Amino acid sequence: MAKIRSWWALALVVVVLGAVGFLAWQRLSAEDELQGIASGNGRIEATEIDISALSAGRIDRIEAEEGEFVHQGDVLVQMDLMQLEARKHQAEAELRRATIGVETANNLVTQAEAEQRAAAAAVEQAEAARAAAAARLARTEALAGRDVATQQSLDDATAQNQQAEAAVASAEASLAASEAKINTARAQVIDAEAAVEAAQAALEAVQVSIDDATLESPRDGRVQYRIAQDGEVVGAGSRILNLVDLEDVYMTFFLPTAAAGQLDVGAEARLVLDAAPEYVIPARISYVADVAQFTPKTIETADEREKLMFRVRAQVDPALLEKYSNFVKAGMPGTAYVRIDPNVEWPQFLGNLLE
Repeated sequence: MAKIRSWWALALVVVVLGAVGFLAWQRLSAEDELQGIASGNGRIEATEIDISALSAGRIDRIEAEEGEFVHQGDVLVQMDLMQLEARKHQAEAELRRATIGVETANNLVTQAEAEQRAAAAAVEQAEAARAAAAARLARTEALAGRDVATQQSLDDATAQNQQAEAAVASAEASLAASEAKINTARAQVIDAEAAVEAAQAALEAVQVSIDDATLESPRDGRVQYRIAQDGEVVGAGSRILNLVDLEDVYMTFFLPTAAAGQLDVGAEARLVLDAAPEYVIPARISYVADVAQFTPKTIETADEREKLMFRVRAQVDPALLEKYSNFVKAGMPGTAYVRIDPNVEWPQFLGNLLE
């Protein structure tokens, strides 16, 4: 029995040593396989977009539900339009009134121009009468000088000449008044046209508010959560929905000084999610922080410099996201791998790329 126990003990020692050796070999092989490659833990993140009300009002209905995938241009929220529609009708009435005002002012200009032409004709007629009266006065004076015409005839000719002078002055005054009336009418046209432009601007402003009351998705994404509900009254700028932009998905992770210092923006990266380790997501480095995140108060040794960690962002290709957009979920943890040495080949376990 003692001999059997010794053999069992020896066999157990051999098995344990074999297992330890195998694990050590696996670890060394993995380390050799990751030579020239750095890694860091992170989470899938995406740009968040708040869908907010531009103006205060009541929510008529929310078209999108939490978790729903939406496309750019899809209607997400419809605000109540009753007050805006009433303002639009009022603006349309003001525009019609202003348009009629322009027509009325143009008619006044036409009337004033006709009166000006009549006044100009009256001036010409008065000037002709004045010329005839002046000629008659001159002949009468000549005849009176030869005692051919009586004094009464001379007095009558003089009076007629004075009346003709007065008629010319009156006609010229009427002409000046008609020209002033034309200028006034033209000013009224300009004022009426300005009123039309103001009414059109007011109508356009109301239409813009009506258009803004329909909130559309600015891009493809997924509704993350609803902040308000149907029928609620919200203020200007109040958030109603939160949208995750599935065209801008990335993983943020941290690398030590030595690795971050050798990393270039645009470098190739690989992402492996904990939930699906069999798939490798291709990515590109889009950001490397220029300031360390975990900085000691003082840096006095090289070892302390190695403790500095820099934030790095690996961006997922938008074309790939478009294909797998329904499966993208922000917050999923995983590991990011980057090549520090561009001459190193990717290890086999990072070769099963998602396409």
